[in-house]
Amino acid sequence: MKIFPAIDILGGRVVRLTGGDYSEKKVYADDPEAVASNFMSAGADCLHVVDLDGARSGRTDNAAVVRKLSATGMLVEIGGGIRTEDRIKEYLDCGAGKVILGTAAVKKPDFLDEMLLKYGERIAVGVDARNGKVAVNGWEEVTSVDAVDFCKSLQSRGAGHIIYTDISKDGHLQGTNMSIYKVLCQTLSLKITASGGITYLDEIEELKKMNVYAAILGKAVYEGRLDLRAAIAVAEE
Repeated sequence: MKIFPAIDILGGRVVRLTGGDYSEKKVYADDPEAVASNFMSAGADCLHVVDLDGARSGRTDNAAVVRKLSATGMLVEIGGGIRTEDRIKEYLDCGAGKVILGTAAVKKPDFLDEMLLKYGERIAVGVDARNGKVAVNGWEEVTSVDAVDFCKSLQSRGAGHIIYTDISKDGHLQGTNMSIYKVLCQTLSLKITASGGITYLDEIEELKKMNVYAAILGKAVYEGRLDLRAAIAVAEE
């Protein structure tokens, strides 16, 4: 199983939100490159990057930062406000290994199908859920779309990788929603990345046993509740 430490960028700084609330943010660093370097020193070779500015604006507000992070040699996946092919191309040209479509995947299904056909494995679909319903536009709008049903539809349409986040768990340091990943792993055959609230090493062990493809680690690492080097060792052993 792969481990993706997360760098969420807002105003050029590394932050973490609580429950997806922009008003509940904590700044951890002013230099995303320095944070990525620390992650590399702990053994990480993958990086999950979210442009929180772009998630609301729909622009590539932090493309220059993504270019610098990609230059480290880490496999960078980037999400946040990517709703056009020009945005996809810009991030891929910046060196990102994978681009995450979230809002566009829900609101522009034909566009998603076209991008999956054109870019294949370089596209991941971010499924962000609040109370079992898909949320969009930087988690600020909750739709009536059932999250599990949406994941099933994505597989049938050719998606190879989903990143599932339970927003209610994100940033609370109380563990992730293990039951949803059990359901998804039993239901789907595509790559599943677990995201949102992962806090404990035994969660890494359990996710690995489920054959989850990857886990994204955020606030627990920044707050010293979860040792990144230890998490990587558990995931890779």
